[in-house]
Amino acid sequence: MTTLAATGLLVIRLVVGLSFAAHGAQKLFGWFGGHGLKGTGGFFDSIGIKPGYAMALIAGLGEFIGGILFAVGLLTPLAGILIAATMVVAIAKVHGQNGFWATQNGYENNLILLVVALGVALVGPGAFALDSLL
Repeated sequence: MTTLAATGLLVIRLVVGLSFAAHGAQKLFGWFGGHGLKGTGGFFDSIGIKPGYAMALIAGLGEFIGGILFAVGLLTPLAGILIAATMVVAIAKVHGQNGFWATQNGYENNLILLVVALGVALVGPGAFALDSLL
């Protein structure tokens, strides 16, 4: 793999991974304007994801841990699956019914993130990753 390709994968992993980690922190801790477990759990209950609090914990951990692992390139296939799984649920339970376009609260962005996570999981994290060092 070229240095340029490895750098590209690093940029993708950092932006996507840290964004997911922050999104998970919103659910888990209420950071970055999030609602924490109680608020997210209440929302999950309201859309039929029950028990809401436990499912918010699972989703938050998947996003937070998956995002950190993805960013540093450690256990990258697992990290990609954790990220993709949260996006599948987001599409199925929240955004899918609104059609494709994000402007209509559709699943456009969720699908892009899902595909990027799976793509990196399949291709590998690149040379600038903990997986490559280990």
